[in-house]
Amino acid sequence: MRCMLFVPADDEKKLGKGLSTGADALILDLEDAVSLSRKAAARTLAAQYIKEVRPRAARPLIYVRINALDTNLWEEDVAVVAGAGPDGVMLPKARSGADVHTLSIALNMAEERAGLAVGATRIVALVTETPISMLQLATYVGSSARLEGLTWGAEDLSAALGARSNREADGRTWTSPYRLARDLCLFTASAAGVQPIDTVFVNFRDEEGLRNECREAVRDGFTGKMAIHPNQVAAMNEAFTPTAEEIAFSEEIVGVFAENPEAGVVAIRGNMIDRAHAARAERILARAKAARRS
Repeated sequence: MRCMLFVPADDEKKLGKGLSTGADALILDLEDAVSLSRKAAARTLAAQYIKEVRPRAARPLIYVRINALDTNLWEEDVAVVAGAGPDGVMLPKARSGADVHTLSIALNMAEERAGLAVGATRIVALVTETPISMLQLATYVGSSARLEGLTWGAEDLSAALGARSNREADGRTWTSPYRLARDLCLFTASAAGVQPIDTVFVNFRDEEGLRNECREAVRDGFTGKMAIHPNQVAAMNEAFTPTAEEIAFSEEIVGVFAENPEAGVVAIRGNMIDRAHAARAERILARAKAARRS
């Protein structure tokens, strides 16, 4: 998933436009984007939308961001929406791997009631929105077979910390606590063997800033990013799709090692390439293949 686009689950107009945005996944938001008085209506609309869209051959993946597990809302979210068969659920304000496990059990029951394959609904967890989660990131590793991705958020974390800002004066550079949250999310996702997904870029009118942040994310190892506006989708898709040059070089690396299975290090284009480079090349080719399917 190169780009995951948030869409308020109670906004029928935006839901209708979601399929044409080009995002690899839509996140129907039941949490921050929906007022308390609209939660029930949003659940119903989300379930209806999933049932309508799910049979289509060419469509984005459909995720639902439920409310946090420390609220009295999330169980009803799961009960109403999970039975409609979304591709996944986004868990906000996760406190530890125990929350992922709890959500997984609730999804088991919802899938069984709906006659769906148990385990089909994946989980993406927001793991840096609470300070306690920052101290328990290792618990996400092995927390559930459903876990597909980890992402991070700076807005709720900055509110919890009482920070005046989470970016430097230029509006683009993260301050120290949020660089730490970003980096630890990346490490944890890698340790868990799931997709590392970068956080939102809130200034949707700053295209240059968005492209810079996408380039930095790709450079460091993130493989996708969350969007808050349809205008951000194209830049994200472009940034997280391997270039023709990257694909060609990766194919060359994989091919040379295939021809020399006993080699630990080979020389390619004047560079010494080892097995770690080969593993990275295989990941690039897998991402390119996924992008072509999208």
